[in-house]
Amino acid sequence: MIRLIAIDVDGTLLDSRGRVPLENVEAIADAASRGVRVVIVTGRSFYFALPAVSPLPEPLLLIVHNGAITRARSGETLMRRMLSRELARDVLEYTRRWRHHAALLFDRPLERQMVYDHLDWTHPNRSRFKERNEAIIHRVPALEDALADDPIQVTFNGEVQRMRELVAELATFPQAGDLSVSLTEYPLRDFSLVDVCRKDTTKGASLARLAAALGIARDDVLAVGDNHNDRDMLEWAGTGVVMGNAEDDLKALGLHVTATHDEAGLARAIRRFCMD
Repeated sequence: MIRLIAIDVDGTLLDSRGRVPLENVEAIADAASRGVRVVIVTGRSFYFALPAVSPLPEPLLLIVHNGAITRARSGETLMRRMLSRELARDVLEYTRRWRHHAALLFDRPLERQMVYDHLDWTHPNRSRFKERNEAIIHRVPALEDALADDPIQVTFNGEVQRMRELVAELATFPQAGDLSVSLTEYPLRDFSLVDVCRKDTTKGASLARLAAALGIARDDVLAVGDNHNDRDMLEWAGTGVVMGNAEDDLKALGLHVTATHDEAGLARAIRRFCMD
């Protein structure tokens, strides 16, 4: 019996226009009314995720920053896994040739949550983000100088192939075993995100920790997602469902596949596995 639904945001909860289909809202509300816990699991920050989940019912928990922080919608922090500033500094040094793609994210009040030095905001995919998140973005002379406290993650973004090269480079980092590297790709936009977090900080690992804290067994968890950073969450859950708009390599994992995000595939998955 499903007791917890873990839901990705972009490409899963939201359709291609960035909206939550009414069918998704209704299916989630029906599941919640039956006592199923609803957990949003996203690479977004907490404040960037809130507007996207505004139509969803309480109680609602959010695992954000690809697993680094778990909060209630009220803002109460339940779990937090920060990257040490020393390790972050080493990552920045090792990836210096990607500096025009890099930023640091901190768990702070809105001002200075995202810090950058050489990131080019004229890129269309970056400029849209900046327009919506201007309040959290702050430029510094050098990222290393911003490491007065432990960050959530070192984050990079750029063209798909360039970010794949970065992920391969990070695999050779001397302290790679102390890191979790999450890749999110949008091939149609030729844009990818790479988040470098503390070891065992992924969507799947943090969902497992939260489920254990709630007393919910793995077999009673339904997870729905569409991207590479969802993979360990989908494979960990007792029931993993891949969106129809996901890349072929994710669909090839042998998990259940639902309709696309423009066909309310999330709602179909919830009704199939939670309402029978």
